[in-house]
Amino acid sequence: MKIKTLLYTTAAGLLTLASCDTVSENDRYIYVEEAEVQRCVLLEDFTGQQCPNCPNAAVETNKLQESYPNSVIAVAIHGGPLSPNTPVSLKSHVGDLYYSAAGQPNLPAGQIDRLGGTSVPEQWMGNVHTAIQRKAAVALSIENDYDADGNKAAIKIKAYGMNAASGKLQVWLVEDSIKAIQAMPDGSSNREYIHNHVLRAAVNGTWGEDISIAKGSEKTVTYTADLNPKTYMPNTRQTWNVANMHVVAFVYNDNGVQGVTKAALISNAENSH
Repeated sequence: MKIKTLLYTTAAGLLTLASCDTVSENDRYIYVEEAEVQRCVLLEDFTGQQCPNCPNAAVETNKLQESYPNSVIAVAIHGGPLSPNTPVSLKSHVGDLYYSAAGQPNLPAGQIDRLGGTSVPEQWMGNVHTAIQRKAAVALSIENDYDADGNKAAIKIKAYGMNAASGKLQVWLVEDSIKAIQAMPDGSSNREYIHNHVLRAAVNGTWGEDISIAKGSEKTVTYTADLNPKTYMPNTRQTWNVANMHVVAFVYNDNGVQGVTKAALISNAENSH
């Protein structure tokens, strides 16, 4: 049995949206001006289940997604010493590698479109405001064909050159609505905490694959993703709910993310964060 989903997201929409105020840790309100939305942006949220301040970062992510609907694509990367190896761990092999490559920052920390280093959640609104006004060099679309019998997904990605671009194409699997333990700001442990947009695996290698696109041209690449967690972490006890999973694809180079998009793994999946 196969269930097919065809979802397209371009990175060149021209919408003008007003961003909401954000509150710093000192309870001061910071005004952020309106931004012309030229693209989707990628937020890589470095987090951990033993990080008591990380739920506050999740709140900040929700604010960003409310301020820029459908334009902020968040991925929660569990890695490092605050991501334990337990039966309910959300750590991934690539998550540890990405955390190390980011300089092992104090958590919570995030990267916006891979522009500069990591920043604290109080800075994300301003950083997104800047990044979202950059014109995308690459427009991406994703077509997912889920094979329930084989527990696999055929992923077709089309890349269109808004401008000439070269770099790496990265394809990730992420999952929403995962109930797992989380340290909380008040010092308690919440075993009913819901984790969203959790990085599960890299489909096409840790750092992606080379891609080069001329302005006005289109390229299509296809991958087959095995949806068995043990394919990526042989000793894991994790299970994945494919109904809550998405594919995130982006092109990046030394100048940051050049285009990013996201599509549900299954067409009738309702959860999107």
